[in-house]
Amino acid sequence: MKKLQFGVMLVLALLAVLPAAALDRPNVIIVFADDISARELPLYGASMWSPPERGSTDDPSVRAYTPAIDQMAEEGCWVTTCWAATVCSPSRAMMMTGRYAHRHKWWTNREIGQVQRANGKRETWPLYESSPLQIGHLAQQAGYGTFWTGKTQMPGDLRRYGFDEGCFTPGNLSDRDNPYTDFKLEFVGKGPDKKMINKDTGELVDTYLQHGWYWYPHVLLMNHPTNQGEPFMWWPNTPESKASYGLTTYGPDVELDFAFEFMDRKHAEGKPFFIYHTSHLGHDGFDWLDPDSEGDWPGTPKIQWNGEGYTRTEPRVTGDRGVYDTHGTVTSTGMHHHVNYLDYQMWRYRQKLEEMGIADNTVVIFLADNGSALYGKHSPDRQKGTHVPLVIYAPGMSKQGEQDILVNLSDFLPTLADAMGQQIPEDYPVDGESFWPYLMTDKAEHRPWVYAHKGRMQLVRGEQVMLDGFGRWWDVTAEPDDLISFPQIKDWSSVSEGLRAERDALETAIEPFDLYDEAYDAPGTPPKPKKSKTKKKGGKKKKAS
Repeated sequence: MKKLQFGVMLVLALLAVLPAAALDRPNVIIVFADDISARELPLYGASMWSPPERGSTDDPSVRAYTPAIDQMAEEGCWVTTCWAATVCSPSRAMMMTGRYAHRHKWWTNREIGQVQRANGKRETWPLYESSPLQIGHLAQQAGYGTFWTGKTQMPGDLRRYGFDEGCFTPGNLSDRDNPYTDFKLEFVGKGPDKKMINKDTGELVDTYLQHGWYWYPHVLLMNHPTNQGEPFMWWPNTPESKASYGLTTYGPDVELDFAFEFMDRKHAEGKPFFIYHTSHLGHDGFDWLDPDSEGDWPGTPKIQWNGEGYTRTEPRVTGDRGVYDTHGTVTSTGMHHHVNYLDYQMWRYRQKLEEMGIADNTVVIFLADNGSALYGKHSPDRQKGTHVPLVIYAPGMSKQGEQDILVNLSDFLPTLADAMGQQIPEDYPVDGESFWPYLMTDKAEHRPWVYAHKGRMQLVRGEQVMLDGFGRWWDVTAEPDDLISFPQIKDWSSVSEGLRAERDALETAIEPFDLYDEAYDAPGTPPKPKKSKTKKKGGKKKKAS
């Protein structure tokens, strides 16, 4: 008996001193798509989705087809109501920090709080200062290798967001000196003569400033082994990559290839990895291959599902200066093609994990940052801007299929902390709640409400009622076919006491977050006179990133 006790004690002692990488901690892959409402995925059963020209349609010919995501949702689960903020930057801030805007000050894309430095200079308050513990930092502290690929939407020093390496396509519009591609827009002239031109053709264009993130993309590598000691380097940066780079190079493929290469290296090192894949897919963009296109979503490489897997047609593009021939290898324009290509990439991720032998120890998550362009993006109307898809596969999870729960983007930081076995300091406040216990146990509920914001507008949804950014209340006890046409509550005396009680609880819950007017900037920064860009009424169509 003494020998047995000694043996048990020895095993426990050895486990206590084993390096973190030797423990069975799950790898984590998050694919965070851009501007895709939940209604775009057939999984959600919506009666309407986005046509190529934007808006809404019930035309089945332009509905996405997502067999790989559907399979992932069946083997794992999908969440009926996941809420983001109404537009990119605040959503990404919420995802990365686990916090709402009253803490990180990212109110809208263009309304971001400032900090006043010791020399009196005011500047945008970097997210890594307002919220020094983010999902990347958390993973690093847990001993993970961290990789960020795709769209960053974050200013400042990208090395300070908690990622060991990165592949950015492009990182931000300040990266304008890429010598390898002329798929970019730029301003010429000054004052009233200032105009925007297509660098590829030299012709004037009427859209928003952007670089190519799809075909012939701008690619910036951070801390990659081929960077020759430089923290940032334009890709292609090797003889091999320069030989293959050109018109058929597709940005989303580059993002995925570098993610796979990082996964291979970390797995060979015996180290768990965290991939944060912030894809451009779903976002509208100027179509350099067809500058006169009326569509908003440039075509993707053609793919085909055969019932078991995908085949991809190798793109072939010839031409120059705005006149290009894709030889039938690229799809037509359309949101559905972007969702389809994301499905192909999710299939490739899961195939890769099977090939590596680590599918049973990797969490895979698919979601998006806000509603679809010219339907939900920017919109504080009901949940048009906030309702995004969420599909999760986690080995050992207790839940499968449809989960009728409420999840906020703020929930991801505490959830990753639980999944990675990393503690959030008790004195570090976050607004999210971990849904890891819900996934892994018989817990029946997650949280009673979800929250979003657009500038000073506040949105909140409970299990029975919802407040939108215009101050209107809606009955959400039943989900309409189009996921948005809820009945409005105008006479509270006509509804049940339960709905009135939840309304009162929600108003109380969100009151501490209502600091747009009182604490717009960083703590200690003197207020600066400003005019809110948050509109109270719907505006005309505007193409903006």
